[in-house]
Amino acid sequence: MSELLRFATAGSVDDGKSTLIGRLLYDSKAIFEDQLEAVERSSEAMGSEHTNLALLTDGLRAEREQGITIDVAYRYFATPRRKFIIADTPGHIQYTRNMVTGASTADLALVLVDARKGLVEQSRRHAFLASLLRIPHLVLCVNKMDLVDWDEARFEEIKAEFRSFAAKLDIADLTFVPVSALHGDNVVTRSPNSPWYEGSSLLHHLEEVHIASDRNLIDVRFPVQYVIRPHNDEFHDYRGYAGTVAGGVMKPGDPVVVLPSGFSSTIASIETLDGPLDEAYAPQSVTVRLTDEIDISRGDMICRPHNQPTSGQDIDAMICWMDETASLQSRAKLVIKHTTRTARALVKNVQYRLDVNTLHRDDGTGSLSLNEIGRVQLRTTQPLFFDEYRRNRTTGSFILIDEASNTTVGAGMILGPAAPPS
Repeated sequence: MSELLRFATAGSVDDGKSTLIGRLLYDSKAIFEDQLEAVERSSEAMGSEHTNLALLTDGLRAEREQGITIDVAYRYFATPRRKFIIADTPGHIQYTRNMVTGASTADLALVLVDARKGLVEQSRRHAFLASLLRIPHLVLCVNKMDLVDWDEARFEEIKAEFRSFAAKLDIADLTFVPVSALHGDNVVTRSPNSPWYEGSSLLHHLEEVHIASDRNLIDVRFPVQYVIRPHNDEFHDYRGYAGTVAGGVMKPGDPVVVLPSGFSSTIASIETLDGPLDEAYAPQSVTVRLTDEIDISRGDMICRPHNQPTSGQDIDAMICWMDETASLQSRAKLVIKHTTRTARALVKNVQYRLDVNTLHRDDGTGSLSLNEIGRVQLRTTQPLFFDEYRRNRTTGSFILIDEASNTTVGAGMILGPAAPPS
């Protein structure tokens, strides 16, 4: 089975992000002839000299007319080595929330920079958001190199500037690729126009980047999503717990403990529709059966006896606020959904708002408006079983929901337990 790589693309307006994705799809033979014909017709109608490959991804009519990406567009393609899901995320600051949601599950972030303009505010913001979301791998694509005559000094200048900015962030793996998305240089194959560049093409890097070790295979975390108890005579003794493995490796015979009850048992079997498994790991969806009958329900968590998540009601978190109608205020009451557990939450305080362009902390604020990111302390009505987001992106994240409208108003990344009220 070929491995799946999820990657998010981001860039400033007119950096050529949609063209780059179109070029990846086109050169890797991932589009149909009728799609290409439609794009060629549209390009002709718009008066473009070249086939505008950006039209392959800019699906919304408003985007085509304005030439910007607004919503998150997902694209799928595959090569013999790997399958890919691309989240084409927006560049504008007013669509920060779209980028946060699109990039939250990504293994790799691809940030585009125009070789003529160099690093701009949006490039820095996207790199910061990628580090905030703990995306393990980041690729800086310096695009439109053909417009600076493939000048190696210009590429090295942008590279040095970005490295010094990235030093302030938490980015584990950083790669730089000079490309021309319009002409396909260094996108799928190495280009003769950059003999000084010794790295691989963008697609080759995407195929080869090592992501297996990015997932947490140490801490066993299994949030129970559904209890399977068939009501018929043949399977009257069957009791299974269905869910998605959020961390670690689970095997039959392993001792486990169930939270919040604290009851211990042993894994009897791990099953899927295709039959039993010898082991399960993130992000597989499986049914776990235990040797003991324990009262377990949705929202409970199965883990190892000597390796348990933090259990608590006071949480310290970074939140991206997504509500257009109202800002997040201290003392606000919301619904929190964390893994498979839902509870009510009180916003104890908004500690500071983060300027995503300068990384400056604004301590004087007591609220967060649409697309703003800040540090918040929450108190929940019942304990959540969580890890720090930096350790496990699944058990370290949550969403906030407005109870009245049932709309998602915020996305959060857990920094750790907050001090309980004195």
